[in-house]
Amino acid sequence: MIPGWPYSIVDALETGRTSWTALLDAVRLPPGANVTTITCAQIRQLVDRLTGAGQWKLGDRDILIVLDAGYEAPRIAWLLRDLPVEILGRMRSDRVLRRATPPRAYNPDGGRPAKHGGEFVFGDPATWDVEQAVTRTDTRLYGQVKTQAWDRLHPRLTRRAAWVDHDGALPIIAGTVIRLTVDHPPSHGEPKPVWLWWSKVDATDADVDRCWQAFLRRFDIEHTFRLLKQTLGWTAPQLREPAAADRWTWLILAAHTQLRLARPLAQDLRRPWERPMAPERLTPARVRRGFRNLRATSGSPARAPKPSRPGPGRPPGSRNRQSAARHDVGLILVTGQAHQRPARHKKGTKPCRTG
Repeated sequence: MIPGWPYSIVDALETGRTSWTALLDAVRLPPGANVTTITCAQIRQLVDRLTGAGQWKLGDRDILIVLDAGYEAPRIAWLLRDLPVEILGRMRSDRVLRRATPPRAYNPDGGRPAKHGGEFVFGDPATWDVEQAVTRTDTRLYGQVKTQAWDRLHPRLTRRAAWVDHDGALPIIAGTVIRLTVDHPPSHGEPKPVWLWWSKVDATDADVDRCWQAFLRRFDIEHTFRLLKQTLGWTAPQLREPAAADRWTWLILAAHTQLRLARPLAQDLRRPWERPMAPERLTPARVRRGFRNLRATSGSPARAPKPSRPGPGRPPGSRNRQSAARHDVGLILVTGQAHQRPARHKKGTKPCRTG
């Protein structure tokens, strides 16, 4: 979901490229929609397209899906457990997970056997115990990167929120927790640990390194969002109809795809303070500078436009008497009912005074 516009976008990072993302799908989130359900539907369609195109075959490695902290990674992994995917998501630093279920032991006092193990508190190192994997890697931007991995940790689920309609006992979704720490960030600020949850277990050192490197590549998507908004004008028009917003979004995605296809043909029209780049490493902004030179030399399937005159339009000085359609914002309360404006907030009523 992009801040400012209610859309869920599926994208893929191209291996070996710099700050370049392939946008695959975009779905507008209607009022009261479940982000997790829409995300799972998009991933299922993506896996079907990859399988149909022959880009994933039986026996290949599972597809790695990287999510930010705004998504509930364990729930998405449970809903997509029948697909060949791996879910890697970021978790907040205040989460508390549980260890694997301890073996059942005889208790002379009776009682129900334990369903969850001990607590794993992200903010309390005393509860971490011994790691299953520890790696250290020297990088150019972050200094030394240290990762710690703990195996078979799961959230304790309750019959609230997303699991209220679940039939039977709530599942135990085990995964691997990865703690990522660096010496210094590129902004030279205070380094804070990053907590990741991976949907697989029995992680090796190679698996841990692959996960944290894939998550750091996810930050390239933020540059793509900035290009869509600031350069291509995704959020610039004040659109009134949801259908118009969908058309404009797909036009922006089509323009971004044209820039990606024109990458090997564009020239590097760099600024005086920018460094030269090879054609296969041009950023989208640099491709856009040279795209107008390609447009003049490329052919077009459309015929030459016929000369015409603009319509008369509304007479000068007259008012527009066709009021614009207004759409409900669609606020849904926790109880599932639609939000209604209080009577004191309507036009023509007196303000509510408290003193």
